[in-house]
Amino acid sequence: MMMALNFQAKKHEELIMSRKKNCTVRLGDVRSQYPESSIVWITTGKKYEVKKRLYTAIIDKVRVKKFAELTSKDLGHQNPEIDSLEELRLDFENIYQRRITLDDTVTVIYFSEVL
Repeated sequence: MMMALNFQAKKHEELIMSRKKNCTVRLGDVRSQYPESSIVWITTGKKYEVKKRLYTAIIDKVRVKKFAELTSKDLGHQNPEIDSLEELRLDFENIYQRRITLDDTVTVIYFSEVL
């Protein structure tokens, strides 16, 4: 079974294709969906619409933590344009359409392209 890590925002496609993004932070504990060493398609596209496959990747590292525990390394690999937890929190509120707190659980997934 092939899995996908999908990114809905156009800005993420540009970051992924320029290899500036090799990490994603997902709300909740999703480590069972994305085990380490899994092969996944990196895709972009809105929910319920056609997706575009960008490349194949391997999941290198998966960590579950509180939003407040995200490091500057996590932020930089998630989106180098976001400089603070507060910026990411506001971005998440926009994406998830709900209030996000520093106590919310997130899953940090690092991936690398497979050639």
